[in-house]
Amino acid sequence: MGAFYAKLGAAPRSGAPLSDDAHRLTALRRRLVEVEASLRAELADEAGLSDTVGLDQSAMGRVSRVDALQAQQMAQATQRRAAARLERVLAALERFDADPEAYPDCPDCGESIGWGRLLAVPESVFCVGCLQARGR
Repeated sequence: MGAFYAKLGAAPRSGAPLSDDAHRLTALRRRLVEVEASLRAELADEAGLSDTVGLDQSAMGRVSRVDALQAQQMAQATQRRAAARLERVLAALERFDADPEAYPDCPDCGESIGWGRLLAVPESVFCVGCLQARGR
């Protein structure tokens, strides 16, 4: 658990006072912003890789063209995943800004999502139990 606090920039303490929670919430928002920036950069980097592949066999062999088409498909899939996660992160930032105190709580059961889960997937909406109950 100490590594978790180290990543958030907070020191673990037993009976953590409210100020530690506020510190963790600030670090969580900072993590969401970092993920947003990373996803935007990833989408910008992948943009050229998903361009149309030329079908001129005189300029490129058949195997090379197949490789290029496969690379294009993988880049497009990566872009779709990054764009979908970016939407979730932006929605999470909106939820966070609307009510930072309620952000780490699961809207279904009201229990805490868990700081470890929020650190790993800061755009998490539901706790693990509710997520499993939803079949995801």
